[in-house]
Amino acid sequence: MDILGYLGAVLIGVVLGLIGGGGSILTVPILVYVLGINPVLATAYSLFVVGATALVGAVKNIYKGLVDFKTAIVFSIPAFIAVYLTRKYLVPAIPNELFKLADFTLTKNMGIMLFFAVIMLIAAFAMIKTKKQVEVVNEKVKLNIPLIVAEGFVVGILTGIVGAGGGFLIIPALVLLAKLPMKKAVATSLLIISVKSLIGFLGDVQNLTLDWTFLILFTLCAVGGIFLGIYLSNFIDGKKLKKSFGWFVLVMAFYILYKELSK
Repeated sequence: MDILGYLGAVLIGVVLGLIGGGGSILTVPILVYVLGINPVLATAYSLFVVGATALVGAVKNIYKGLVDFKTAIVFSIPAFIAVYLTRKYLVPAIPNELFKLADFTLTKNMGIMLFFAVIMLIAAFAMIKTKKQVEVVNEKVKLNIPLIVAEGFVVGILTGIVGAGGGFLIIPALVLLAKLPMKKAVATSLLIISVKSLIGFLGDVQNLTLDWTFLILFTLCAVGGIFLGIYLSNFIDGKKLKKSFGWFVLVMAFYILYKELSK
């Protein structure tokens, strides 16, 4: 099972390298169902893995001049404040037993995984229903600051609870609210994801006992997978794969719902 878990980490990276996002949403299911890690700890580990892998992509895009730093800062500040507070205070404050109805008890761990499944469903539909984006050349970036701040805060809370990057929420916000071209939106989202995920992870360092050896090894496998995915992208069209991966995520979401509700 450990070998399958590390292979899963490579798969996360390969997907990120091929389609530029979405792979991180597999991190928590792999940690929980393949490696048997507690969901709260799994979401913490996921923040580190997602943050580190997104940082690799962000650095690459910075060298290409694709990152809009002003937009990234406006979005990142409320996002990392929200994710840090969520991991530091909100998640530990959630009671172990949320509610009980007859023989059914909704526990904290089950609640997190069910909420994660809902986020996976939304992400899956976003990937399946992808529309062709029209690139606007040389359009001046116009920041709708109040809406970007609000969106950043909401994405930060969601990231803090489920440990996923939230690129499927961030990219449309950057396109619609900051008027960024799609390539710049994708590149800028990676920087935002890396910053807010790693800062959110700091909220867990004081609350949880972490296995650093496992976490670093798992992360290195994911980062290695990114480079493999980038290489494979020379032979495989990532855009065509995105829809297929969306269907896979959809199936995974229903699997999580079945797995948790059948306990």
